[in-house]
Amino acid sequence: YELSQEHGLHVIVPIDGDGNYVDGFGSLSGRNITETNEPIFANLEEAGIVYRIEDYTHRYPGCWRCGEEVAFRLVDEWFISAEEIRSQMLAENQTVDWVPEYGRKRMDDWLNNMGDWCISRKRFWGLPLPFYHCESCDHVTIVGTVAELEERATDAAKVRALPELHRPWIDEITINCADCGAEASRIPEVGDCWLDAGIVPFSTLGYLEGSAEWGKWYPADWVSEMREQIRLWFYALAFMSVTLEDVRPYRNVLIYEKVNDEHGKPMHKSHGNAIWFDDAVEQMGADVMRWLYCESNTQQNLNFGYGVAADVKRRLLLFWNVYNFFVTYARLEDFDPTQVSMPLEVRSILDRWIIALLHKLVRDVTSDLEEFDAYSASRRVNSFIEQLSTWYVRRGRRRYWKSGQDRDTLSAYVTLYEVLTTLTRTIAPVMPFLTEEVYQNLVRGVDAGAPESVHHTEWPRYNASLIDEDLLAHMELTQRIVSLGRAARSTSKIKVRQPLPEMLVHVKTADEQAGLDRLQEHILSELNVKSIRFVGPEEELVTYELKPRFKLLGPKYGRQVKAIAAALSKSDAQAGARLVAQGEPISVSVDGQEIELLPEEVDVQARERADYSVATEEGYLVALHTEVTPELEREGMARELIHHVQNLRRAANFDLSDRIVTYVGVTDGEADQASVAAMLCAHGDAVAQETLSIRLEPSAAPDQAHQEDVDLNGITVTLGVERAS
Repeated sequence: YELSQEHGLHVIVPIDGDGNYVDGFGSLSGRNITETNEPIFANLEEAGIVYRIEDYTHRYPGCWRCGEEVAFRLVDEWFISAEEIRSQMLAENQTVDWVPEYGRKRMDDWLNNMGDWCISRKRFWGLPLPFYHCESCDHVTIVGTVAELEERATDAAKVRALPELHRPWIDEITINCADCGAEASRIPEVGDCWLDAGIVPFSTLGYLEGSAEWGKWYPADWVSEMREQIRLWFYALAFMSVTLEDVRPYRNVLIYEKVNDEHGKPMHKSHGNAIWFDDAVEQMGADVMRWLYCESNTQQNLNFGYGVAADVKRRLLLFWNVYNFFVTYARLEDFDPTQVSMPLEVRSILDRWIIALLHKLVRDVTSDLEEFDAYSASRRVNSFIEQLSTWYVRRGRRRYWKSGQDRDTLSAYVTLYEVLTTLTRTIAPVMPFLTEEVYQNLVRGVDAGAPESVHHTEWPRYNASLIDEDLLAHMELTQRIVSLGRAARSTSKIKVRQPLPEMLVHVKTADEQAGLDRLQEHILSELNVKSIRFVGPEEELVTYELKPRFKLLGPKYGRQVKAIAAALSKSDAQAGARLVAQGEPISVSVDGQEIELLPEEVDVQARERADYSVATEEGYLVALHTEVTPELEREGMARELIHHVQNLRRAANFDLSDRIVTYVGVTDGEADQASVAAMLCAHGDAVAQETLSIRLEPSAAPDQAHQEDVDLNGITVTLGVERAS
């Protein structure tokens, strides 16, 4: 068609609407296009005008429902000229905030290259185009409203009797031509669906009646759809708005990529991998679905399915478990948040840290959501919940176990209540149902005068003065040191429940050392170590060996590599290790020539002291003294005993507050009995306090007790527990 236009050729339309060849095409006339491939090939061969005919695979459009190949057919359609508003649409697009920013460039590209808009479709279903063509004078009358249609109709009663303004009923209405007065019928075409979608702002809120209410809501603050809508819905909205109101239709646009199944394949009913909403919301939960969408990167395809939803649910259960933990112990202690207040400055350093982290979260999430960046906001919340659950609550859980509400216990309850209620309001827009459940219990349950719903509360406000950046940095370093300590324990294959005498720590600055010093109780407790000592450079604990990386040096120095290796082995390995750690080259002398070896060209191999287990990372070092004395061994055995008793309590379904009697029976030799007896003598009170045991009996348990054989440092012990009478 385009070639015929370029060269002034006659336009040929060989097939009708059913795909049959029309008259004038010889033996093809009347035959369907699905039957004519072979006859056409034969005709070309007979005429001697084809070189070769062969099958090959190529891209070709097909019906998205049944897969049948589609055919291209030239037809007359209705268009809106785009050229006259192109420049104004481009100008208005510069006033829209696109997220991501590249959306603006994509829209600019579309506007710069768009052709006239084909607004008609030869279908039955769709918005009937209100164009009435007069066959007498060829005039086209456009009808704008139902009132105008009734006024122009040849039979106004038929208009009033219309059940709806769609086919087939609308096709029965004829009007008097606005030019010659003859009877005119509506054209058979319906409108492009995006024509309908593009006029949404003007078919609502009384636009045609000049309602002031319409102006309050226009332009729209925010719209969101997938990237393909740049040339579809976003374009249609902009086209209509600039045409009718000379202004953009929206202030902010968020675009996202496709939603596929969890294996990255497009979802189709015919493929069997489509997930229906009702099934998803029943099996995943609405909040999990919402969180899954919000935490996905809008610039990447979202893989949606039950597997990825289970991962989201696992992370959100951390929040629910913290809430459950608080409620359980708050009820045991009859904690009433409306009756207690405590200034932050008198609370523990752990409390001040989580409050600082909370206010930083509110600050950053507020900023993210103001930029329509739910992805970053969700990631921050995930990180905060992880810190809340696996660090704050776990580090402070014993504070909630104390009987009686001393200041430290009250500080723990007040702080965790503040964190949970603030966090609930922060994540409520994404998880409306879970947060409503939490809010009704934590807030409305103790204050009937509070807003009726979490969604009626004010958005949380952060207090910049409470964001202690030094404390946050020092706690982050504390966690890093703990992580290195765990790695050192793992290397030594010594259980965390076995206390160790000492740990050595090397950090980079005096400020870091001071920060760790005031947080050392958390380091020692997490790693189960008795003391911490800060040391200088790591060579006090580690010796080094420097070896060349031959794959890098061989091509560079050839035959000199052996001499370089020899010189490197004789150099100061400790000094060389420091240079490599600092990213600086090592200089060696070979046959009177100074050669500089880059850090990546040298392999630094560390050798630990035998009585220490060492872990290093980016200039930080942790060394655990692994010598276990008999006293420490007994304490480790006591910790193992506490662990097993707590497990047995849970297996017996005892309540958290139940007092019990614990039996520790040893049936093996006298040496094992003596070891267990020595442990109970030294640490029995601690075991009893931790397990809520009113008595520890070094004997076999009665038959009615819950019993289990356990291993205590190689000694088989029969444990028994029963509720105290």
